[in-house]
Amino acid sequence: MTSHADATDAAGAADTTDGLPPSGRHDVRAELAGLTTEAFRPEHSEIDRLPTLAIAELMNAEDATVPAAVAAQLPAVAAAIDAVAERMGRGGRLVYAGAGTAGRLGVLDASECPPTFNTDPAEVVGLIAGGPAAVTTSVEGAEDSAELAVEDLSALDLTAQDVVVGVSASGRTPYAVGAVEHARALGALTVGLSCNADSPLAAAADHGIEVVVGPELLTGSTRLKAGTAQKLVLNMFSTITMIRLGKTYGNLMVDVRASNEKLRARSHRIVALATGASDEEIEKALSATDGEVKNAVLVLLGGVDAPTAAHLLEKSNGHLREALSAATR
Repeated sequence: MTSHADATDAAGAADTTDGLPPSGRHDVRAELAGLTTEAFRPEHSEIDRLPTLAIAELMNAEDATVPAAVAAQLPAVAAAIDAVAERMGRGGRLVYAGAGTAGRLGVLDASECPPTFNTDPAEVVGLIAGGPAAVTTSVEGAEDSAELAVEDLSALDLTAQDVVVGVSASGRTPYAVGAVEHARALGALTVGLSCNADSPLAAAADHGIEVVVGPELLTGSTRLKAGTAQKLVLNMFSTITMIRLGKTYGNLMVDVRASNEKLRARSHRIVALATGASDEEIEKALSATDGEVKNAVLVLLGGVDAPTAAHLLEKSNGHLREALSAATR
């Protein structure tokens, strides 16, 4: 990602950028020049002369290398997820913090948890440097402020129970590093997800995950392979954490929130797949449980009424298998 300092230089600024003297800007340039994600690939220096299909083939070949880079970090990913699930199981929140593409991916992952897993919007939160407006519009300079990250986390009343995942392709973004450092100082669990080795972000976190995808097809455009890698890892974070928290039954989303017609149809299908019950039985169970899929499955498989199903699920902290075992003893 192009830093605010470099963008301002390109516009012709001569003296300072965000309070940095020229020497400070040179330090940032040197830092970026040493990053794998910023490396120049001379073999693609005439990519603009290629036919469209050839460029698409090149991009597709680049993208195909990302899963292997993620696979190399799976032990670190799994260890972090187990730690996250343990904290969330005790009532902690999961907070993503990043800038630019990384921040947007965190916001995206957080926003999909309520409809998919019926979480409260406050349970999984996405923070992006520059605030909500930065999701659709670049907020120049926001990523350069560690203090802004502290302000954003303070607004959430962050505690030692919570988890903060800093996301940054470069692994040096001040907003992401500042978020992790502040959270760790408070005793919160911290994770640093980057796409460069030996990054400040990973060093600052309890769990460092460095998915090194190599130089981008377009020099420094980390919304490409780096963004894809971050998306894959964040998919794992939210999905596997929710599996560990009992939000699924097998590979069925039994905590899905039926907020529209498509999801109501999906809810019916999930109950059918889990129970093999007739359409009439399913509709009756869903009606009795106010559309709660997990409760309806327990009513049908456990042979209990809706209030008993709700009680058993509360006792089992929402784990359907455990509640079902109690119902059928």
